Amino acid sequence: MESIDTELAARIRRDIIFGTIKDSERVSEAQLCDSYNVSRTPVRLALRLLEREGLVKRGEGRGYHVKSPSIQDIKQAVLVLGHLESLAARLMAQQPKQNESISILKNQIDEIDHLLSTITFDDASLQLIQQHNAIFHNTIMENCGNNFVKFTCNQISHLPMLEVGLMVFDKSVLSTEEGVERSIFRLKLGNSQHKVICEAIEKGDSVRSEGMMREHLNILVEYIELFEKSDEKLTLSNLITYSGIELSAFEPAKKEASN
Repeated sequence: MESIDTELAARIRRDIIFGTIKDSERVSEAQLCDSYNVSRTPVRLALRLLEREGLVKRGEGRGYHVKSPSIQDIKQAVLVLGHLESLAARLMAQQPKQNESISILKNQIDEIDHLLSTITFDDASLQLIQQHNAIFHNTIMENCGNNFVKFTCNQISHLPMLEVGLMVFDKSVLSTEEGVERSIFRLKLGNSQHKVICEAIEKGDSVRSEGMMREHLNILVEYIELFEKSDEKLTLSNLITYSGIELSAFEPAKKEASN
């Protein structure tokens, strides 16, 4: 169970990302206590966490100013994530005795292949693909032999599209046959890249592991740029709708008592 301050920070974070709390808005501990019906201690601890994440900045006196991330911030963070995951793939390829981890990677690839052979693009199927994709990427992250890679990724994972292994998927294109075919092709291409990454890691080819992972993750930046072209007023809320299938972690929270 999350601590009260961590849960409160998540609620405030959601409201910042969705614009319920506006960018540059001044907030105070007393104001947040009233808004979220909590005492000062969890508010104070939540603000410290959000300050470390860069979502609020301490102002003069006891107040804070909201710093809502921009689309450009997300693009820059995605580039960082791409380099970190690419580094993880390279480091994992250099690690000895990876048989169990390689087996996990291969299993996720096979499961995704099976799902793609019968996919109907219902939420249940897409959630399963998302789960297997997340296991694939997190297995590499957790077995690269460098805990600081995962630690650094966690520092930006609160942002939309920045969770390790999160799929980006535009369900709006599924209204046409062409859109369905294009989506299937993209998913199959992504899993083919998984196979190349897995084979390179298994062979100890660190250069190929790193290069293919970077290519694999470049699609995130490309998709953000594609969304920007199709929607001149692209917002963080829009991006969240493309960030996988289960969006409960980003839905605006109800202001219920949590103390």
